[in-house]
Amino acid sequence: MEGQLHDAADLIVAYLEQLGVEYVFGVPGGAIEPLYNALARSSRRGGPRPVLARHEAGAAFMADGYARETGKLGVCCGTSGPGATNMITGVACAYDNAIPMLVLTGQPALPNFGRRALQESSCTGIDIVAMFSHCTRYNTLVTHADQLEHKLVAALMHATRTPGGPAHLSIPLDILKAPLPRSGVAHDIKGMLKPAAMLDVQAADMLVAQLQEAKNPLLLIGGSCGEAIASLLDIAMHREAGFIVTPDAKGLIDPRHPLFRGVFGFAGHASAEMALRDKSVDLIVAFGASMNEWTSGGWSDAVLNHRLVHVDECEEHLVRTPMARLHVRGRIAAVAARLVERMQVPPAMPIPGPVLERPASDVRPQHRGVPPLSIHEGVNSDDPVKPQQLMQELGRLFPSHTRYLADSGNSFAWAIHYLSPEAPGSSDAPGGAPSAGKGGWLRVTMDFAPMGWAIGGAIGTALGNPDAPVVCITGDGSMLMNGQELSAAVAEELNVVFVVLNDAALGMVKHGQRLAGAERIAHQLPHTDFAALAHALGAQAHTIHCLQDLAGLDIDAIRERRGPTLLDVRIDAEEVPPMSLRMRVLGTAV
Repeated sequence: MEGQLHDAADLIVAYLEQLGVEYVFGVPGGAIEPLYNALARSSRRGGPRPVLARHEAGAAFMADGYARETGKLGVCCGTSGPGATNMITGVACAYDNAIPMLVLTGQPALPNFGRRALQESSCTGIDIVAMFSHCTRYNTLVTHADQLEHKLVAALMHATRTPGGPAHLSIPLDILKAPLPRSGVAHDIKGMLKPAAMLDVQAADMLVAQLQEAKNPLLLIGGSCGEAIASLLDIAMHREAGFIVTPDAKGLIDPRHPLFRGVFGFAGHASAEMALRDKSVDLIVAFGASMNEWTSGGWSDAVLNHRLVHVDECEEHLVRTPMARLHVRGRIAAVAARLVERMQVPPAMPIPGPVLERPASDVRPQHRGVPPLSIHEGVNSDDPVKPQQLMQELGRLFPSHTRYLADSGNSFAWAIHYLSPEAPGSSDAPGGAPSAGKGGWLRVTMDFAPMGWAIGGAIGTALGNPDAPVVCITGDGSMLMNGQELSAAVAEELNVVFVVLNDAALGMVKHGQRLAGAERIAHQLPHTDFAALAHALGAQAHTIHCLQDLAGLDIDAIRERRGPTLLDVRIDAEEVPPMSLRMRVLGTAV
């Protein structure tokens, strides 16, 4: 791109091109038009191009999904004023999930600050920099053209360094238009952003000794373990140690692994809790677990006790486990490599038959709740689809390298507990995790969990990896809130399957009110024909009233078509999702 930079906006795009970023997700407007001009020039030569979202929150969700799938920086942009404020929810979600993201917002020209310019969002108007201050790792207004490059580099470094998250630049229109003093970029940013191989060697070696001495160790694998999952599973096999996973790590492993003891935390399994409370377990090693509400079982004493060793490179996570007998600071991959070396773990250990007997209460999808009823066994055609069975069938219908994104609400409760692909990982890294991405075959959003995240996230995922099938599991409430992004999938001709759990309600609110004995109010939704809405937006759609309707779909044809498909699944509205942990934390468990 040397010699082709017209103005400051071109400089931004040049740095994105260095990093291999392919897309900038956003909605244009006057205050950010120079960036779109630069993207138009970039598109013509095969560089980063814009993807038009239907709402700026959707743009942030798309950037989130793209970053999770590719391991690259997600980039989103919006114009000044409401364009910027619309993005805050998506940016906050990325912040709480440590998703590397560059957020670019426009401003009126500097001389117009304080004069009530249209959509002004400076410190003298609706102060957008102040609004972003609590949901970004770096956040600044660019006030001079010669600030832009070093502030951009700082933003990129903050976004991609642990714990990672959004970095925000608010850039006035006249600065975006400013001519550049030279023809190219000043820094090799790609080299600067290589991850550090930090490792507390002494603490890691103390962990080696404890693992070797333990009679019955148990591993807790968290969502930050994607690049280390193969080594961690080898360690488990070497020690014949059972392992459990946090909800955001379920997609990193094959749920049929003989040492898997279930999901611990929100929508998890009784078998995981039993494994933690087993008195013979004398060492619990948590790798890359944030120990928030959902990954700690509501701060359960089953895991937060003296048997715990907590391994993490994020100090924000380690401060939540002061009771642990040992903290091992370091990049998870580096710690795992040290353990493998010092314990002389054979590489790529084969997975044999069952090593340990499963507890009788094993609650994997085929063992609990609704029995593993095949859709070929004559289910009553008048019965609505049970969500448990739907999760089972989705895992059967789609290939092993499918990316599932489960939305907030009932959707991720059902998916975390019951979804189980036939044989995840056959075309990816060991354990089912994509080689570069975050979350593996199942992606969920933790902590700050906005409705509709998975809709935009699925679009970003599909753009990041066109070869992988993408399934978005969402609810009718989320579709009514953010379903307009289906139009973006149509425009981009993306092969995404949107599965809508349609129960004419805000399901988690409804069931939560019932379980708590609260007033049953403000959860009802009108019966909505989402298939008709999808058709109106240009997508293919099917209404699924029963499991036979699902069996009648030509999944191969759906996967081969250019463009999205929506499945409007009429689920049994009386089935209660696995949400007891949430009720307990709220103090309303019955």
